[in-house]
Parts: sequence; structure tokens; C-alpha cells
Amino acid sequence: MSNEVRRIGVNLMWIVPGEVGGSEEYTVRLLRSLADANFADIDVTLYVNRRFKSAYPDLVKQFRTRVAPVSGTSRPLRVVAESTWLAVRARLDRCDVVHHAGGTMPTVRFTPGIVTLHDLQPIVHPERFSFVKRTYISLIAPRSMRAARSVVCLSQFTANDAVGVARVDPAKIRLIPCGVDDPGAAFDAEAMAALHERLGLVDRPFILYPAITYPHKNHETLVAAFAAIDSQDCKLVLTGGTGSAEALVEVAIDSYGVRDRVVRPGRIPESELDLLYRSATALAFPSLYEGFGLPALEALSRGCPVVSSDVGGLPFVLGDAAEYVSALDVHGWASALDGLISDPARRSVLIRRGFEQARLFSWPHSAASLASVYREIW
Repeated sequence: MSNEVRRIGVNLMWIVPGEVGGSEEYTVRLLRSLADANFADIDVTLYVNRRFKSAYPDLVKQFRTRVAPVSGTSRPLRVVAESTWLAVRARLDRCDVVHHAGGTMPTVRFTPGIVTLHDLQPIVHPERFSFVKRTYISLIAPRSMRAARSVVCLSQFTANDAVGVARVDPAKIRLIPCGVDDPGAAFDAEAMAALHERLGLVDRPFILYPAITYPHKNHETLVAAFAAIDSQDCKLVLTGGTGSAEALVEVAIDSYGVRDRVVRPGRIPESELDLLYRSATALAFPSLYEGFGLPALEALSRGCPVVSSDVGGLPFVLGDAAEYVSALDVHGWASALDGLISDPARRSVLIRRGFEQARLFSWPHSAASLASVYREIW
């Protein structure tokens, strides 16, 4: 049926806007690129919760969209709705396959499935998650991937976990990494000046870390290292929403006496984050576990030097374009950040390498790869 239209359902009921981190960013941007490509043989229907509809009106406009009678904030209600409402709705819509983009498939389904695996951290590091979440993922995720027609992974690291931890057939795995938006050469200098004024960054070096305060994001190590750097004029900008380690991060900021030098604007628009990438002295990415690491790739594409931990998929993403530090090495982080603050030549080398590395990742290419996965399921 090479010339026939594939009817694809995409299960997005798991996306609670602003709360699920990088997996949300990856999925939304991949779908936007799929919409831009407008493949004639791919007909997509999105299955979303009520909050998703209001957060992403552009996707709702670009794709046929079915809104489930749940908000998404209650996992038990969402799981029930996936095995009832979604199973029936996808059948009524005559979907050929449903792409479950959140890593698990519902127990009850009447349509073949594809699964995107973002990572297996709840299985590999169960101590970082609640009993309910780690138990649910341990039971459902491996079974979902083994039952799926294809398993989409963002990096070889995640693919290796799928095979080694979840015992997925390697022949099912398809690598579709994140892309990176074309930054363009121009930016709004007035908007940047206003943003710097608002955040107290005018004429000051600053280190950027955009991440929700989840335990594995390891904010505490970065705060400790920041307190130890030589440059007392430097600021640390922590963007992103609040997660389960929020209280620990706040304690660390106060304990190390850097409250007056830490800027916390919360979750900010993409346009403002873009300006921070372009103007930061460096991006720090001390994560303890990362399936991919999209913010670090975005930083490279905007000419921002990156200091990163060497875990998970980060070396795959960053190549030789970053400086690597062991995730928990406070002295190593302080030394690396100090080095970039005081050495413009070193920053220039990393900026050049970063541009070269970022060119290896493209959202249009990722969208084309996803379309190929949809085509091959017959």
C-alpha cells in the first residue's frame, strides 16, 4: 500500500504542559516539523487532554485533534481514559497505528502501536522516583516496547537501555534524535537589553541552566560549584519550572550564601530563552541522567559554550563541542566554569565546535525519519 494514506493517531494525553520537561519539548517540536513537511501520505490525528489544547493551539489547528475528557493531571484517570476512550476513539477514527509518544501503551488497545522511549530512568534509578511511578513504569514500559511495532529512541544510549534493560528486539528500534531550530543570524537587540535589565544581567557574565528542578537535574552540585568560583560578579540563571527537588535547591542557594547572585525567572517563553542562550557566558548542564539533552544542543546552535556532565546521551549530542565534568565533582565544575569566564579564547573554540556539532541535528530530518517509521509498519 505504498501509495495509500497512512492514518496515524498520536497519543499525547500524557503531556501536562510545563510539567514533563524535555519529552514534551521533543514531542511538540517534532510534530510541528511533521506539520510543516505536510507529507501527502501521512494523515495524523492527535489525542490530547484538555490542558494540551489550550497550551498548543498551533498544533490543534494544524492537525485533526480529539480532546479526551481528562485534564491530564491525574495519572490514574489518564491511564483509564487511554484504555477506554482512546482505544475506542482511535478505532472509530480508523487509525492504522497509534503512536504512543510518552513511553507506554495502554493495556487495552484495538489498534497496533508505536512507542517513543525517552529514557528508562525510573527503572535504572528507582530511588529518584515515587513508589507508584517506578512500579508503574517497571511493569508497563518494557511490556509496551516489546508489544510495539516499532520503538523510537532519541539516542543510542537510550536504545542500548531498551535492549539491555527492557529486552526489546534491536530490529524494532529506530533512532530519531532531537533537531534544533535554525537560530538565524539576527536577533532583537532591544528585547535582549530589556531582558537583561529585568533579570539584573546588564554588563555581567552569567551561567545559564534551563531545567525543571527534578532530582536528576542536579541543581545542588551546580549551586555549590557556583559558590566556589572566583568571579563574584558572575550570576547564575536557573530557568524552568518547579519539580520534586525544588525545596532542596532553595536550601542549597541559601546554605551557600549565593541568594543575591542567583536569578530564578521560572518557566520563560522560548524567545527569551533564545536570548539567554545567545548572551550567556556558558551553559552548565550537570544532569545525573539524560536520554538526550535538548537544551545543551540548543545552546550549541546559539553560540553558547557548554560545560556538561558526561552521562547518558550527552556525549552523543555534544561530541567534542563541550567541556565534560563528572556530574558530582563540585571542584571540577567550579574550575571549568571559572576557566570559561576568564578565557575568551577557550570560549571561542567551543563556540566554533558547537556550531559544527549542531549542524548534525535537524528537525526536518527528524520529521522525515518519523514519517519513514510510519510508512514501514505495513
